[in-house]
Amino acid sequence: MPGAARTRTLEIQLLRDIFNASPIGIAVETLEGQPLFVNPAICSMLGFSEEELRNKHCVDFSPPEDAQTDWALFQQLRAGSIDHYQLEKRYFRKDGSLVWGSLSISLLSSHASPLVIAMVQDITDKKKAEEARLRHAAIIESTEDAIISKNLDAVIVSWNAGAQRIFGYTESEAVGQPITILIPPELWDEENQILETLRTGGRIEHYETTRVTKVGRKVAVSLIISPIKDSTGRMVGFCKLARDITERKRAEQALSETNRALENQTAALRSQEELLKIFVKHVPAAVAMFDRDMRYLQASDRWCADLSLDSLQLLGRSHYEIFPDIPERWKEIHRRALAGETVRADEDHWDREDGTTWLRWEIRPWQNLDGTPGGVLIFSEDITRRKQMEELLSEIPRKLIDAQEQERTRIGRELHDDIGQRLALLSVQMQQLQDDPLILSDAHGRIGELQKQTSELATDVQSLSRELHSARLQYFGIAGAMIIFCQEFGEQQKVEIDFQAYDLPSLISPDTSLCFYRVLQEAMHNAAKYSGVRRFEVRLWGTSDEIHLTVRDSGAGFERETAKESRGLGLISMEERLKLLKGTLSINSQPDRGTTIHASVPLGSGTRS
Repeated sequence: MPGAARTRTLEIQLLRDIFNASPIGIAVETLEGQPLFVNPAICSMLGFSEEELRNKHCVDFSPPEDAQTDWALFQQLRAGSIDHYQLEKRYFRKDGSLVWGSLSISLLSSHASPLVIAMVQDITDKKKAEEARLRHAAIIESTEDAIISKNLDAVIVSWNAGAQRIFGYTESEAVGQPITILIPPELWDEENQILETLRTGGRIEHYETTRVTKVGRKVAVSLIISPIKDSTGRMVGFCKLARDITERKRAEQALSETNRALENQTAALRSQEELLKIFVKHVPAAVAMFDRDMRYLQASDRWCADLSLDSLQLLGRSHYEIFPDIPERWKEIHRRALAGETVRADEDHWDREDGTTWLRWEIRPWQNLDGTPGGVLIFSEDITRRKQMEELLSEIPRKLIDAQEQERTRIGRELHDDIGQRLALLSVQMQQLQDDPLILSDAHGRIGELQKQTSELATDVQSLSRELHSARLQYFGIAGAMIIFCQEFGEQQKVEIDFQAYDLPSLISPDTSLCFYRVLQEAMHNAAKYSGVRRFEVRLWGTSDEIHLTVRDSGAGFERETAKESRGLGLISMEERLKLLKGTLSINSQPDRGTTIHASVPLGSGTRS
C-alpha cells in the first residue's frame, strides 16, 4: 500500500475510533435535521439503538418548546446566517423520562453536501443541583428570620432580606462589616464566648439575647449558630439564624405581670377571670383561656390567626371538638395543668393531615379569687419555619460531601473515558509507528521507550479514576471492593495489608458502603505516608446493630489533637462523613505506639438507594 494511502487509512480509523470512544454524544445530520451517523455515547444517553436514532428527526427528541427554539436556530444555520450555535435543552429518553443536555451545533460546509455535527453532553445532574440551589435560596430569602453568615474573623459575608427587616441594614451596608455592629457594647464579651464555643466545634442552640438595629433600637432575639465546613471538613465560617422574639418577650412579661397582679390582688372590681379575659384578648401573642372542661373562654387574635379560627364562633366550644386530632399525650398534659402543674416545651410537633406543625408552648393553671381552680392558659408559638431552616442548615455538610462525590465521579469518569482512552490510543499509534519499516532504526528504541512510559501513565490514570469513582462498590459490594483496593494499594505502595471481613449483614446501604470505603482510603493513605511501617491490618465486621471498620498499624503514631488542628490527616473529613450517618470515629494513637482508627455506623443508616 502506498505511504499516502496507508496514512489516509490510519487517519480514517483514528477518526472512527475517536468518534466511537468519545464520552460526549455525537451525531452527524443532514441539513434537513436527519441523523446519518450517531456514536455509542448518544445512544446510551437517550436509550435508543443506533438504527432507532437514525430513523428519527432531530425535533423528535425534545419537548415542543425546546424543539422550537432549537429548530429556529437550525434554520439560521441552514440559511448561512450563522455557522454554529449552543444551547441547553431537554431530551426524551426511550422510556419517556427527560434528561438535560448541553447541545453544540456546527456546520460542516467543506463537504460536497454540507452536513451538521451535533455534540451533546449530559448536564442533568448540574441542572438538578442548580434547581436545588434556587429552592434553598428562595427559602432563605422568603423567611422572616435573619440568616447571616460570617467568616472566621467574625466579618459578615452574606445577609438575607429577613436580616434587613430585623436590623435595618441593607445587604451592601452589612456585608464586609464586623458582626459587632449588631451587638450592644456591654455584650461584646458574650460574642467572644460564642466565637470560642464555635471555633472548638460547638453549636449555639436557641440562645436568647439582645441585639441592636441600625437606628440603635434593641431587639430581643433567639440565636442558632452553626459552623460552616467545606468538603474536607475544614471550618471556614459560621451561619447564624436570628429570630425576633421581642413580641414574645413582651407577651411573656405581660402574662407574668398579670399573673403577679392577680395573685396579689386583695380587692378588685372585677373577678380574676374577667381580667384574664381582657389580657388574653389583647395580648400580642398566641394565647387562649379555657375553663376546667377545656371550653374556650377567650382567645387572642394571634391565636385565631395562627390556627385559622373565627373568634366569634370559638367561645364556649370544646378545644377537643374544634381539634379532634389533638394527640392523646397533649390531653394528658392538659389534665396535669388542670391539677395545678405548669408544663412547657421548647419544641414539640403536631402531626396533622396537611403536614407536621412545630410549636413552642407553655400551659399553666389559673385560679379564681377564692383559690379554686378555674382552668388553664395556653401560650403557643409556631416555630415550623424555624425548624425548616434548622433542617436546611443541617443538610449543608451532606450537600458538601455529595457535591464532593459528584465531582470525584465526574473527574474519575473523564480520566477513564477520555484521558485514559486517548492515552491508550496514543500507545497503539506508537506501536504502529514502531512497526513501520519506513521509520529509521535508531528511532525504534526511542519510540519503544515512549510507548512504555505512555502505558505506565495510562495505568496510573486508570488507578486514579477507580479511586475517585469506585464502581466496584456497585458490582462487588463493600467487602469485595475493599479487598481489591487493599491489593492494588499494597502493590502500588509496596506494603502488606492484612484484610479480613466477617459477620457482615446481607444488606448494607450504599451510603454506609461509600462512607466506609472513603474512610479506608483516607486512613490507608495517611498510614502509608506517616506511620513509617510497611504492614497494616484492616478489619470489617458486623454486629447485631452496627457495622465496624478498623485500620491498625504499629508505626510512629501521633497526638490526635495536634493532627486535627493541622488538618493534615483528614480526620475531620472522616468524622463529618460518619456524623451524617449517625456513626462515630475513634482514634487511639500515641507517638511511637502505633495508630488504630475505628469507625462504626448503625445498621439501617443511609437513605440513598
